[in-house]
Amino acid sequence: MNRKLIVIGSGFAGLSAACYLAKAGHSVTLLEKNSTFGGRARQFTTDDGFVFDMGPSWYWMPDVFDQFFESFGKKTSDYYELQRLDPSYRVIFQGGNTVNVPAGREAIKETFEQIEQGSGAKLDIFLKSAKYKYDVGMKEFVHKPSHSIFEFADLRVLKSMFRLRMFSSISNEIYKLFNSQLIRQILEFPVLFLGAKPQNTPALYSLMNYADIDLGTWYPKGGMYKIVEGFISVAQELGVQFINDCNVQSINIKDDKVTSVISSKGVFEAQGVIAACDYNHFDQHILPDGFKQYGENYWDKRVLAPSSLLFYIGVSKRIPNLLHHNLFFDAPFAEHAVEIYDTPSWPKEPLFYVSVPSVTDSTVAPEGQENLFVLIPIAPGLEDSEEIRERYFDNVMGRLESYVGEDIRSNIIYKRSYAGSDFVKDYNAFKGNAYGLANTLLQTAFLKPRMRHKKLKNLFFAGQLTVPGPGVPPSIISGKVAAAELCKNLN
Repeated sequence: MNRKLIVIGSGFAGLSAACYLAKAGHSVTLLEKNSTFGGRARQFTTDDGFVFDMGPSWYWMPDVFDQFFESFGKKTSDYYELQRLDPSYRVIFQGGNTVNVPAGREAIKETFEQIEQGSGAKLDIFLKSAKYKYDVGMKEFVHKPSHSIFEFADLRVLKSMFRLRMFSSISNEIYKLFNSQLIRQILEFPVLFLGAKPQNTPALYSLMNYADIDLGTWYPKGGMYKIVEGFISVAQELGVQFINDCNVQSINIKDDKVTSVISSKGVFEAQGVIAACDYNHFDQHILPDGFKQYGENYWDKRVLAPSSLLFYIGVSKRIPNLLHHNLFFDAPFAEHAVEIYDTPSWPKEPLFYVSVPSVTDSTVAPEGQENLFVLIPIAPGLEDSEEIRERYFDNVMGRLESYVGEDIRSNIIYKRSYAGSDFVKDYNAFKGNAYGLANTLLQTAFLKPRMRHKKLKNLFFAGQLTVPGPGVPPSIISGKVAAAELCKNLN
């Protein structure tokens, strides 16, 4: 039976949910508070010809994107052209050591062997386990709604939990095999996307290393927003109605069901709702008293992934000695990690990341010029100001100029900063978080904020503050699972 369903938020989780709900035969309306769609994956273009992706810049786990489009009889290539990056990325360490991480396992083994003898064979051992975790973890954990622990009570799942190393940290797994600090840091890097220190991240998540090394780092020509455009195209073909500049303000409830959504653009009848916006904001500020999913104390105790201080920079010349992805680990990682996770404060000497998509893609910058995206991970909830932003801009640009051996700042013709207060303003982001909830052991699966509302039978949540967790592929899966669960509960 066709029902009128509302999806709130047009990030990847919302777009995914809308597509699957429409495919199931329902009339779907997607409400977005901003003027453009895509959530954190929005894009903007400057008057002088630069094209900036605002958020996600890594294309990992290509199988998840392929499976999404295949669900609707489409192919990824119908919407954008993918290029595998080789090298995948560069890591700049303290003391001037630089490692280019090549595409493909055999090439990486050769690179590792040059750093630590015998590490190539150990990488095979590590990745055999990581592949198992990817195959089993994606099937048995990631695609579950995680309503309760009993979803994981199947004997096959319980047995697999030991091989998945749920109760050991990924740092333990890496440190047992490798002695080189450089290799350790390279292998620990992918879990930083999950929002917690490696020693607090379950070893299950070495599946990210399998995604990095064996599945590869890719880039969609034209930028990450090409993925958003592909999702929107699928949704529109399925009949989804998109409404932008639509700020959701409250909901109407009758008989333990949401009956309508009240917004700045009017009231929308709803026989079911997926809140793919910020979970905390919807729970604490949209839901009426008596229907809030959690209390303030619960939310204050959640461990959040980092926020970010971002800079979008247009440079009037080409910059040498940079790849598409560049990780500056040229400062002590442990100290910066403490400043993010343990004693939240602005870092003294931050690690940072520089994406230069114009190295790969001529469409994102004018000819002979460069497009830079600079990210500094910071603790969520920090006060930020223009003065603070400028101080960190000078810090990282000084280090970047020293590394490339050329002046950059005097050639900047476009610059925009973006930090915690912007995440709050644009996305109602809880404590200005950029990535969502950290994937610690006590915030995995059914221990995350629940996808299903405990009282309202036709309200479900999707996105980075619920299952399966932060990142673009998990958000896509979150939308799919939430859509399936809502469809089961429509009556």
